[in-house]
Amino acid sequence: MKTIDELLDEGVAGKRVFVRADLNVPLDGTTITDDGRIRAVLPTVARLAEAGARVIVASHLGRPKGAPDPAFSLAPAAARLGELLGADVAFATDTVGDSAQAVVAALGDGQVAVIENLRFNAGETSKDDAERGAFADRLAGLADLYVGDGFGAVHRKHASVFDLPARLPHAAGGLIATEVGVLRKLTEDVKRPYAVVLGGAKVSDKLGVIDHLLEKADRILIGGGMAYTFLKAQGHEVGASLLQEDQIPAVQEYLKRADERGVEFVLPVDVLVAPSFPDLKTKAPANPETVAVDAIPADAMGLDNGPETNRLYASKLADAATVFWNGPMGVFEHPDYAEGTRAVAQALIDSDAFTVVGGGDSAAAVRILGFDENAFGHISTGGGASLEYLEGKTLPGLAALED
Repeated sequence: MKTIDELLDEGVAGKRVFVRADLNVPLDGTTITDDGRIRAVLPTVARLAEAGARVIVASHLGRPKGAPDPAFSLAPAAARLGELLGADVAFATDTVGDSAQAVVAALGDGQVAVIENLRFNAGETSKDDAERGAFADRLAGLADLYVGDGFGAVHRKHASVFDLPARLPHAAGGLIATEVGVLRKLTEDVKRPYAVVLGGAKVSDKLGVIDHLLEKADRILIGGGMAYTFLKAQGHEVGASLLQEDQIPAVQEYLKRADERGVEFVLPVDVLVAPSFPDLKTKAPANPETVAVDAIPADAMGLDNGPETNRLYASKLADAATVFWNGPMGVFEHPDYAEGTRAVAQALIDSDAFTVVGGGDSAAAVRILGFDENAFGHISTGGGASLEYLEGKTLPGLAALED
């Protein structure tokens, strides 16, 4: 896999360089609520611009239906990229049409442009190889070189991620090189004890990674909505809590395998419950009740780990040498249900472990809850990509960058 260092050594001045970034940032209207993914690709864009390249940044945002949708425009991301670069960033209002052609043609050496959301074109995500390839052909017409640096999208077989690198000389950007290096530390010659913290809503989203990590981890801590399927599998009643009943047999099998292999599964011992889901817009006080996991009321739902669980999880992370964390412990967006997620983040900081925050909501939680990002070993920009890598899957966007 050629690196951006090698590409720069060969010279990029005056060349049009297509950078597939991940600018899929959360928006409140047109306001970016977390610019972490933009800041993550900033070094690659800045290095190319400083070397005299004409930089074309492209990304998806959200899930538009293959046609323009103002709610998913990359215009706010382009504006924020310009602010962070301290330079004007041109913006094309389409992907490969007249606007993109004109904006790219007008670029001077060292200048940067962002083209509109790639998913506004159905060819980007098409499962038809010919349709996807045709869109990749048009994208290739905009550039001389390709740099893949959108780690959050490398698990997708999409035109700009998988097909386009085959059409242009290509290299991996600095972000992708860093992400892959970190993930290798979680899969090859891992320092032990190796603890994994998994949260989030659905256990079905994590079955693959649990299956794979049962061969590698020393202990696995479970929180979030997915914990209630585990608790139910152990025979607890979980009231109105989130439950994937169809996954109980799989969970029971994993618990059995973990016991046989000596992998410690750690589940909540107490939780915060309430009769209904909290209002995340007004953040009105929710007044939750703390109950033991064997005393969840039939009409209540679990929404965060309780204080005993927070202490338990901190103790299970204190002696770890390596920790991977993916998924919040509760509805952290509401202050009454943020303590479980906060406790895990603090435990990672307090440990002497090499700590990796696995993207997605857990990365957002770190920033929203006010933690110093530099206090963690690494904060990934790609939750889904990280999980699939840890499952041992071949990621199309990484395979496409191999020489």
